[in-house]
Amino acid sequence: MSGLALRGISKAYGDNHILRDVTIEAQPGEFVALVGPSGCGKTTLLRIAAGLDHADRGSVWLGERDMTAMRPSERDIAMVFQSYALYPHLTAGQNIAVPLAMRDLTIWQRLPGIGNLMPSQRGIRADIQRRVLETARSLRIDHLLDRKPGQMSGGQRQRVALGRALVRSPAAFLMDEPLSNLDANLRVHTRAEIVELHRRAGVTTLYVTHDQAEALSMADRVAVMIGGRLLQFDTPEGIYSNPAHIEVARFIGSPQINLLNGEVDAAHGVRIGGRLLAEGVNARPGTSVTVGFRPEAIKLGAPEQAGLIASLRRIEFLGSETLVFIDLAGGGDTLVAKLAPSDATAFALGQAVTIMAASRDVLVFGGDGARLSVSPPMRMVANG
Repeated sequence: MSGLALRGISKAYGDNHILRDVTIEAQPGEFVALVGPSGCGKTTLLRIAAGLDHADRGSVWLGERDMTAMRPSERDIAMVFQSYALYPHLTAGQNIAVPLAMRDLTIWQRLPGIGNLMPSQRGIRADIQRRVLETARSLRIDHLLDRKPGQMSGGQRQRVALGRALVRSPAAFLMDEPLSNLDANLRVHTRAEIVELHRRAGVTTLYVTHDQAEALSMADRVAVMIGGRLLQFDTPEGIYSNPAHIEVARFIGSPQINLLNGEVDAAHGVRIGGRLLAEGVNARPGTSVTVGFRPEAIKLGAPEQAGLIASLRRIEFLGSETLVFIDLAGGGDTLVAKLAPSDATAFALGQAVTIMAASRDVLVFGGDGARLSVSPPMRMVANG
């Protein structure tokens, strides 16, 4: 197995900088998800890895091979496109066989008439058909091999596109939002299939998506890209629990992280509404900061308890969880708490409550958006 490395990749069209010094190194057999909002450069980076586009600066490596100047056909990389890119006049089996035919047959052997007269061509085609059938069985589409794309559902066409990439046993897979055209239920089912296929094949994979649920549930590591920059490259747990930048914290998580503006005091603490939210902040007194905590980190208490004073504005029951929207006293900020339905029944609209969060769940970001260290761990949010 070979790892795939994109080192110092930059790309611009005139004054429009698409990628800014991006470095991502996927280890052999690793599944890496590239996630970020539309226009952040994810697909451009994937196209550069495939050789379909060229970087202004930087290099592309597959194992110990520098592929920066290689043509796409020389890179031993398979790509699955968002639009599937299947040939509509070919059957599913013929679509899957295309990369093998292009690689294993000569131009003369591929000709319909003359090729059939060459003895060696029959053995090669028989081997191609065997491998197509094996791949189709692994994807559970062997019963679709005689159908054309127009006779198949979106999920079936997606599996054919995956089969076409899988059949050639490439050194690396590139997937560009392969599930975006599927409905919600099929998307969940198909992403589980992709993870299982990756586990069996053990091939290094770069997977582009704008869906954070896909990235967090499928990948070994996640690269968060915003504005052409790589803001964080970490495990799904690290990305969610320890975001290195406020934009990562905002983008990852649903509902979004709660953010409050504050200022570091002389004791290196941060107070909002007279309540101490963080202490031991590594910043100069007077520094403007942003304090964040996830909706599930919020605990609601009675008004007489220590914490931020607020009132309940709206309650949304979502089955396995309940979202509670809370207006802070004094106006201006609305926070969201995620509670178990049984816990939410204790509260009513308009009720006064206090908001509490454990110190380990409180994040502090500087004016440039970078995460600030906080030490030592503090008590629950409380009166100072």
